[in-house]
Amino acid sequence: MDNNKRFKAVFFDLGGTLRIALKDEPYMKHARRKMAEIAGTDMPYEEFFQMIEDRYEPYRKWALSEFKESGDEELWCKWLLPDYDPVRIKQVCHELSYQYRQTKGRRVVVDGGVEVIQGLHERGYKLGIISNLIGETEVPDWLEEDGLDKYFDSVILSSVCHLRKPGFEIYQLCANEMGVELAECVSVADNVKRDIPGAKKAGVGCNIIFESPEKKHAVEFTEETRPDAVIRDFREILDLLPPLN
Repeated sequence: MDNNKRFKAVFFDLGGTLRIALKDEPYMKHARRKMAEIAGTDMPYEEFFQMIEDRYEPYRKWALSEFKESGDEELWCKWLLPDYDPVRIKQVCHELSYQYRQTKGRRVVVDGGVEVIQGLHERGYKLGIISNLIGETEVPDWLEEDGLDKYFDSVILSSVCHLRKPGFEIYQLCANEMGVELAECVSVADNVKRDIPGAKKAGVGCNIIFESPEKKHAVEFTEETRPDAVIRDFREILDLLPPLN
């Protein structure tokens, strides 16, 4: 990492970076049951959940290939539950997205995450979130409930802007909202294939890869995916970014 450069803003990825999914089977089972209840299906909840999983694969393939993301209404009415009452599904689509994500784990802020957010804010950095995920309401609700929304100048979610990483346009959206140049920004993320190429193409000034506790194997870098720094403890970000004043 070039310590001679002067950065003004930091983008955080969410899944596997700022937030970690813990495998909590009772919690995940409750979410599977809740999904079936919300949708009003007559199917056993585990069977219903497996149907959603099967239907999600074509959607995911489309999203990954096109660098696009559907909003909640389109996701559930077009892709996942097109054979259900559209009036009902439109009413419950946000809650369906939320519960579907909870079937993958109970999400918590990474160890040291709040300390880093508060520390960077106190040091004068503008903070943003850029995340690929389904669900339009979960992240704003979480930020407000945890009292973290006041620290972020921009929150860009693929489910809201309908763009995905590794496309570079999503970085431009965040920088524009924050009022900074991309060369003045630092990106903190965990997925080299998803998070590095688009950020480099966009012109992000510095890329930090966090070796997430969710990762089960070592990461190998190529010229296209090589970051400027690698950290293993989230608090190391504070060692890399000095106060602006």
